[in-house]
Amino acid sequence: MPDDPRMTDEFGGRAQSYTTQRTRMERTVEMTELNAELARQAIVEHTRRLAESAAAAGPEAAVPTAPKWTVSDLVAHVGQTQNWVAGIIERRITDPTQLPTEMAVLPADPREWQAWLTESAQRVASACSDDALDAPVFNPAGDGRPGARFWMSSMLNEAVVHGFDAAAAADRPADVDAGIAAALISNHFAMLTSPTWEMQRSESAHAIRGTGQTLQWLATDTVDGAGAWFVERRPDGAAWKPGTRQADVTVTGPARSLLLTLTRRLPLTDHAATDISLDGDTDLAQHWIDNTAHFSG
Repeated sequence: MPDDPRMTDEFGGRAQSYTTQRTRMERTVEMTELNAELARQAIVEHTRRLAESAAAAGPEAAVPTAPKWTVSDLVAHVGQTQNWVAGIIERRITDPTQLPTEMAVLPADPREWQAWLTESAQRVASACSDDALDAPVFNPAGDGRPGARFWMSSMLNEAVVHGFDAAAAADRPADVDAGIAAALISNHFAMLTSPTWEMQRSESAHAIRGTGQTLQWLATDTVDGAGAWFVERRPDGAAWKPGTRQADVTVTGPARSLLLTLTRRLPLTDHAATDISLDGDTDLAQHWIDNTAHFSG
């Protein structure tokens, strides 16, 4: 977890080290891609749900799925990150040394938070316009995706996963569409295997190397084969591809549960909570989750 949860999640925060990352080799990532308009709508909708849960929980409530955070920290982080990213895309920033240094200010009155979050969500969704999606914009993952598409996936991940956090704080249910969850799982694996991951999370990158161990993740509620991810732990780093193969462990369950398990919001082995089943080396799957540091919060 970042020292200051309002400043950074994975690649979505301040960028003093990004200049060196630009020199890393880029590669194209095969991903489950959401329709852009659906992604923009989902950012706004899941932020709205987050705001409602935050209001129900109260600003000082603890966030059980993000230890050391309060709801106030959570709201500040989401709104500040959305505004920060919107500024990057709006200004078409390509040079990491030019990334914004100012953060939006959380309103002191919690009664103003819902309007503030509505504005920040709409701003970042609008910034991810069709015209922006393939425009030159800095992508800190260096994985071949156009920058605005990278940021759109990241902002959707923020809204969905932190929306679950806020719902947990308020003891409210949190639904996630299977297609959205599947796209975010692809984004999750893309981040973990991106060229700059080792620079951002060297301990994680080292831990998920291996000698050919394989993991298969299968969603039970997606369509058109969009819910299958095959991971191989190689000596030079982990790699993933969409599709199914025989693996050392197969993790099967609803896409929402897989996403929330991969982001450490739900326990892997609690079948009653997740409806996830495991076939094969359970310890291998648990080791992957324990050592993958790409999680929001």
